[in-house]
Amino acid sequence: MGIPSPSGKEGEIKEFVRNFLEERGYEVFESESFLLVNRKSEFVVATHLDTVPIKAEFRIEDGFAYGTGVADAKASLTAMLEVAEKGVDYAMAFFCEEEETGKGSKEFLSYWNGKYAVVMEPTNLRIASKHFGCIEADLTFKGFPCHASMPEHGTNAIEKAINTYLRLSKKFRVSILRIDGGGYEYVIPEYCTARFDFLLEPNQLSSAMEELRKVDAEIVILEAVDGFYSGKVAEILARAIRNAGFEPEFTVMPSWTDACNLVKKFDVVVWGPGELRDCHTTREKVDLREIEIAKKVLWKLNGLWKEF
Repeated sequence: MGIPSPSGKEGEIKEFVRNFLEERGYEVFESESFLLVNRKSEFVVATHLDTVPIKAEFRIEDGFAYGTGVADAKASLTAMLEVAEKGVDYAMAFFCEEEETGKGSKEFLSYWNGKYAVVMEPTNLRIASKHFGCIEADLTFKGFPCHASMPEHGTNAIEKAINTYLRLSKKFRVSILRIDGGGYEYVIPEYCTARFDFLLEPNQLSSAMEELRKVDAEIVILEAVDGFYSGKVAEILARAIRNAGFEPEFTVMPSWTDACNLVKKFDVVVWGPGELRDCHTTREKVDLREIEIAKKVLWKLNGLWKEF
């Protein structure tokens, strides 16, 4: 946590991780946007090195670590490095720019030819064997301006955005992440731009795109990926959890993660310490006990994946 690593500025932490692994005898494959060890293994555990911009300073209090990035995802990084120090027979990958472009995991697809991937993200150590898809899009609505005292003679672009949200939210999980329009002049707004974020069940992408195309707005799609279900890799992880002395629990990953890129080639599951709900806020935290449990599970993955 002493090394800040907002997206696009991962150089220092990337160097730290590379040196840590090399000093412990690993041959590290390095690209511009990721690190990889044990490249020939067919099983990889991965996480990302970057965080969102710093919103809260690091501190430890009452058994919890607080601060930007503690759960998303430096708790996972910590667990991985501490287990790597003991020695692992599976691959480990460390991605850059997960919080922005997903560049690290995109590039990784061309460099690794394995079968199974565990992407470590905050799930409170529950196995996220179902992963939502998403659409992120900027919509620009055009209205018709008129004097604000006579709104019946105009079309309010902000109201068009709100009505679109209300209509779409009856069919899909949609949030407006940003909205901009109007001004302080006494006039009905002519333009409104809003960023819409859809959380989609597996196989829901095509229907959401169809509804989006019906919207009376200029649309720029920033991201569009379908959801998915994990396969055998979830069974492998569940076995490791049992072998570590715990009972596996399951959940859904609602957010975009590097798994959305990796699933294009591999059987992927998401799992890790920390609570997603408070990530990207000043309340971000992780229970230190979860890091210790994660280490035990990662250790039990040694050799286990070869049995499947």
